[in-house]
Amino acid sequence: MRTVLTALLAFAAGVLLMLLVVRHPAAPAQPAPSVASASTSAPASASSTDSDDSDDNDNWPNQAPSPEQVIYAQPGMVRQAISQLTPRVADKTNLYLVTFAGDGGEDVFRNEAEYAGQLFTKRFGPTAHAVVLENNPSTLQSHPLANWSNLEDALDQLTHVMKPDEDILVLYMTSHGDEDHNLLVDMDPLPLDQIGASDLASILKKRSFKWKVVVVNACYSGGFVPDLRSSGTLVLTAARTDRSSFGCGSDSDITYFGKAWLVDALNKTDNFVDAFQFAKNDIAGWEKEQKLTPSEPQMDVGAGIAQQLAAWRKEVTPGPAVPFTPPPPSTNSTPAGSQ
Repeated sequence: MRTVLTALLAFAAGVLLMLLVVRHPAAPAQPAPSVASASTSAPASASSTDSDDSDDNDNWPNQAPSPEQVIYAQPGMVRQAISQLTPRVADKTNLYLVTFAGDGGEDVFRNEAEYAGQLFTKRFGPTAHAVVLENNPSTLQSHPLANWSNLEDALDQLTHVMKPDEDILVLYMTSHGDEDHNLLVDMDPLPLDQIGASDLASILKKRSFKWKVVVVNACYSGGFVPDLRSSGTLVLTAARTDRSSFGCGSDSDITYFGKAWLVDALNKTDNFVDAFQFAKNDIAGWEKEQKLTPSEPQMDVGAGIAQQLAAWRKEVTPGPAVPFTPPPPSTNSTPAGSQ
């Protein structure tokens, strides 16, 4: 009986196997690639679906060096920027501007940082000097990045160029800001540290600059005032601690505060405090017309800085107004709504 059952089971298994072969025929064999052709062919470029890493480089310009090469070049680029400053004018109070355009995704910040450098050096004469730090796909090989390391490096080198106890440092920061009072520092895909109010205050306190003008043009930038407030420091911000500022995004060439304080006011006066009052009034009018929540720019004047700025102005014969002409747009800039 056992022999009969075994024979029946074997017969059934054979029939089942034949049915499977008929329904699912084996794929024809493919010839194996030769070793020679495999070793001499160029590697295929990965598509966006092959690797998550490719997404990080979507906005990186094709003509630029690699991200690693850009980072490696930064110390040399900062040294070069400092070496290209016009000579300090002896026996006079000089002013040194450092602009910092933090967000590389929108041209508006680059436009503003570059214009500030042009305005100060062209309108305020030989005692004004400017260094531009900016994040933008179009300027990776022409300007040092606006990042924490470069800011500290530039300030350290300036302490050997200027007279820290006599000359005036003007730091103009422009970027997006958040409710926790951090400035956006971004040049995707580079891993850059963000800069908060206490961070910026610490960076400045470590250096020997006695006289400072610190301008923070960002949303919620009034939150920087308590940390930056000190003797010898003028602090200007584009908004109060709990308010947005306006004028960035892909459809804007310059922010509200940049247009009001830099383009409109400082082309009429070399007095930074007066220019701030003019700008504040203009901004309030624009916001009212557009039914926006008022940004309420803030100002804090530390002891002695007004007098030192007056001493600098005595040596300045302002030149003609400097028109604002934005450079060609970066093809990698991305749209956004407000700062």
